[in-house]
Amino acid sequence: MNLTKPFHTAYRILHYLALNLRQRLPRRQSATFRSETPERSGISQIYVINLDGQPRRWAEIQREFACVLDAEGNDLGTRTTRYSAVDAQSVSQDLPDGEAVYPFYTLGDQLYVEPQPQALPDGFDLTRPICMSSAEVAIARSHIGVWRSIAQSSANYALIVEDDVWLERGLAHAIDQAWDEMTKADGGDPKFDVLYLSYAEARHGAPKELISANLFRPERGLWYLSGYVLSKKGAQKLLNLLPCRGPIDLWINQQFQEIDVRALRRPVIHQRADLVSTNSYSILPALTKIGVLDYGSTALFHQRPTCFPVFAFGRPGTGLSSVAMALSMLGYRCCSDLDRLPETELKALLAGKRGNFDAYVNVGSLEPHVDQLVQRFPQAKFIVTEHGEIDDPASDQLLINLLGADVVCLKGDETFRWRALCEHLRTPPPVASYPRVEEIGQRKYLGTAEAATPNPRIRQLRHDRSPWVAEPNAIWRGIRTISFEGPTRGSRIVFDDDLSEVQPSRWLLRNDTFPGNLGLFRHSNVSACAEGGLSLAVREEALGVRNFAAAAISSCGSFLYGRFEAILQATNVPGVITGFFLYRASPRQEIDIEIAGNCPTQLLVNVFYNPGSEGAKFDYGYRGTPVAIPLGFDASRAPHRFAIEWDPCEIRWLVDGTLVHRRGVWNPTPIPDLPMVLHVNTWPARSRELAGRLASNKLPAATNLRGISIDAFDVSTNVGG
Repeated sequence: MNLTKPFHTAYRILHYLALNLRQRLPRRQSATFRSETPERSGISQIYVINLDGQPRRWAEIQREFACVLDAEGNDLGTRTTRYSAVDAQSVSQDLPDGEAVYPFYTLGDQLYVEPQPQALPDGFDLTRPICMSSAEVAIARSHIGVWRSIAQSSANYALIVEDDVWLERGLAHAIDQAWDEMTKADGGDPKFDVLYLSYAEARHGAPKELISANLFRPERGLWYLSGYVLSKKGAQKLLNLLPCRGPIDLWINQQFQEIDVRALRRPVIHQRADLVSTNSYSILPALTKIGVLDYGSTALFHQRPTCFPVFAFGRPGTGLSSVAMALSMLGYRCCSDLDRLPETELKALLAGKRGNFDAYVNVGSLEPHVDQLVQRFPQAKFIVTEHGEIDDPASDQLLINLLGADVVCLKGDETFRWRALCEHLRTPPPVASYPRVEEIGQRKYLGTAEAATPNPRIRQLRHDRSPWVAEPNAIWRGIRTISFEGPTRGSRIVFDDDLSEVQPSRWLLRNDTFPGNLGLFRHSNVSACAEGGLSLAVREEALGVRNFAAAAISSCGSFLYGRFEAILQATNVPGVITGFFLYRASPRQEIDIEIAGNCPTQLLVNVFYNPGSEGAKFDYGYRGTPVAIPLGFDASRAPHRFAIEWDPCEIRWLVDGTLVHRRGVWNPTPIPDLPMVLHVNTWPARSRELAGRLASNKLPAATNLRGISIDAFDVSTNVGG
């Protein structure tokens, strides 16, 4: 992966206009693109990897090739063959593809191609498996498919391009010069396996050997595999070296010692700046952890629904909870799995007014009013889930009531597929797999009378604007329901650890970082405290990618619901944060307690919610939904007990045993519902808004962590905390 920054919108527009104007210029001719003859070989075939759903890109790449003529005077568009790209939506990552792609690689593989001299990853980071994204797997399989076609064809050389490239006007001249140099040096037809026409060198340059005026031989360090010439024997060599382990442009660098690779001294095929890449780079979180890349500081979710409201009904056990999660992943603010709605919400809908949500799934109080909903919302989309081919009189009656409405009936396995749902809603599916969520059923709504009275002293801070945050208003207080039992998997774990020693079976000392952290977590910054427990220190120290060392401890296991308490004395150094929180990635979910060094008399509590099953790469925003709560004391003067109680229907925050804040469902987010790792840390914040300007002259700073107690469900799988 090349770590280039995205182009601004204005530049993308100018780039698009320039490409269109360039097509009016005189066409250039290349003698290298030609039909095969006994006297001279050339590039006789061009393969364009193009997704079936992208006909516009196919048309535009055809126009690009029409700007260049071959040796016979025909435009290169006559030599192109469209290769149907593998769709990421069809890629399953449950089992490795042993024949072509093994979808795991390591940070060590990445750093072989692009070393980071200032980074200090430990051995665990270097060897921990990284799972390729479905988009990366699809791209790799697409290229491998083209290699197979070339290996079986009669063409000695073929050009392979992806459909998001453009050709320099100097392409014809540059490739003719390079071809002549190789023909002379090789005493006939060029003997290369791969010739790069498009690439980006690693940040610190690619080690290389110059072999002629216009060519070099790389040792490693070339990113992008979006435009290259492949010989027939080169195609066979690459196929013999499979399986591909990791993204295709990374893996091929590992093979440079086994194949004859050459590259033009200057690339002549480039990525288009006016197209937004749909690729999902699996390496980003790993690079973020070692401080190479500050990834994740902006919202990654851009899709918003255009068809709403949506109403979904069905019998128990027909996948309704999965439908609700799928709608959330499509960008819908989805209220689901309730016996009834808050009265104000129900009245608004029955009056034909928009409520707080875009979609309503498995809400008991709505089903008796289906005929009214059809009349009030003629543009609404309706969904009915059923048990396969089993006759269901209740569903039949529901469909009768929906006559005249825009309705789709999802039966059996259709309930767990994107296609039928997305065609109904006229929206593209996300890259993530369709969710399979344990059926929740209709939870009992307790009503506003039993909801907690808001603490008038708390202060709502600026929050992310996302599909999964309900905008606050005068009457909305979220949804409070009866809690139900914990997860069906895992076991309950209870302990009270005074941290007199760090038990390796229970705790992990961090050795990484994240984008908002000006420091790198280091084992040496966690030490025994004279008063008992551990000292988590922050100090100034040159560490290459960071200038400060910080401290963090996290649980080895991951938890799904429970009670988590820490006894700690926070630091009061401005710019330094003391954190006690639960966290996971893919999708990101988080429940926070934070104390900022510039205001240790205040507690910051926060929730991040993103939808999806394990592996869904949703990470919307960076503020979350924070609230500031006055403590009534200075948390840096003495140790205090801070606790998080998390169940499927509510989150509660306690200080010294007293409840200081609570959140129900959609107040203002859904409750995080996936396993998370517990963390305690102390770190220098990049954000002055969060913690003030870092007072580096007051370092070192330290948090005294006296103990941690947990009473929770340990689900034992590592969620990448």
